[in-house]
Amino acid sequence: MKIKAILTLALFAVTFSGSLFAQGQDCIAKVSMFTEPAKAKNYQEAYKHYDKVVAECPQSTMAIYQYGAKMFEDFIEKGDKSKITELEKNMRLRMQYYPAKTKEGDVLADLAQVRYDNEIGTKLEQFNAFDNAYKTDAASFSSPKGLYTYFSLAKDLFTEGQKDLQDVFNLYDVVKEKMELEEGKLAQKLTQYIDREEAGETLSSKDKKRMNAYEKNLTIFGKVKGSVDTKLGNVADCPNLVPLYRKDFEAKKNDINWIRGAAGRLSGKDCTDDPLFIQLVEQLDRLEPSADTKMYLGQLEAQKGNGAKALEYFEQSAGMQSDPNKQARIYYKIAEEKRKAGTYGEARKYYNKVLDVRPSDGRSLLKIAQMIASSSNSCGGTPFEKRAVNWKAAEFADRAARVDPSIAANARAAAASYRGRAPQKVDIFNEGMQGKTISLRCWVGGSVRVPNL
Repeated sequence: MKIKAILTLALFAVTFSGSLFAQGQDCIAKVSMFTEPAKAKNYQEAYKHYDKVVAECPQSTMAIYQYGAKMFEDFIEKGDKSKITELEKNMRLRMQYYPAKTKEGDVLADLAQVRYDNEIGTKLEQFNAFDNAYKTDAASFSSPKGLYTYFSLAKDLFTEGQKDLQDVFNLYDVVKEKMELEEGKLAQKLTQYIDREEAGETLSSKDKKRMNAYEKNLTIFGKVKGSVDTKLGNVADCPNLVPLYRKDFEAKKNDINWIRGAAGRLSGKDCTDDPLFIQLVEQLDRLEPSADTKMYLGQLEAQKGNGAKALEYFEQSAGMQSDPNKQARIYYKIAEEKRKAGTYGEARKYYNKVLDVRPSDGRSLLKIAQMIASSSNSCGGTPFEKRAVNWKAAEFADRAARVDPSIAANARAAAASYRGRAPQKVDIFNEGMQGKTISLRCWVGGSVRVPNL
């Protein structure tokens, strides 16, 4: 009996495994009938097999959903809005079957964008779809277009009386900070390639493609950031902000979050000369002494012309700050005070601290370039060396243009101006300096290589 039972089990196992193998082979064939025409963008043919593949072989390969999304997007772009529901189902199935390989925030944002682009639902429903995407997975919600639409809808809803102005301000901060974070990631990657290029390394074609992609995406983010500012418009100007916060001050003066937000907004928009800002800072310092209050006190001292006291507060604020982006903004203020005081070496140290946190901060690179150029007479020995300092200034201006498209035009113009002040071909030839390396003096330090003729 035991032998019979074992033989029966063995026969069942062979039959079952054979069945699974046959089923697997069947799915391979069905998937291929969908993916092969989809790869060739023959979506009409691919669509004939899509439903069967999803129904019978939903976990065969993620390619089903990748090609499915492209197929439905193509149909929608060509005017078939009936495919929007199928696209949504496709994306949700991908999230269901391949959660580890799917960025949920990215997918949900894409779905929200499709509904917005095709005018499906009310503005509030469209906004809520983006809001859900961001709150579900902010890390992978990184589309510049999606972030702009998210904010744009909030502003439109405020205009229509469906959102408070404070909600618009809060989202503006969220969106701008997210864009700066994404820019920072891109700039950091780009900087690594720039450093290798400047060190004389020949980059591969693959590396150059990556560099171009990072620069292109930085340009897109720069443009979208400008669009977000344009969309916000004058509702964030001091004449609108001050009355808004003054009206609610007495009622909310013990609400630490409200006080912190109001002071931050007025500070960010340079509305610091209004007495309300002083009230807010003093109240905030009473309720919660912090890095922010020290920064605001520094701003007030700077406004009074007390540079040394302002720097003292800024230094305290930077030391207390835990938010890297806020810390970078404080370092920039310190750098500016140092630059205005003529202590360029110290100023560069703080601009570099900004760049450590935000590699895409072209302003800091451009300021360093300006300081270097203005130091040419004191940081070079011979007349030729003094003019050569301008090559170093041009290097920093060039880098500013590459990592920060928002100031690229000004940075490129500055770089051209610095090169115009540097030795020209005839000077290089007369001095016999082609290809030589010049060590730079004083606070600038480092060296520049004279171009070959």
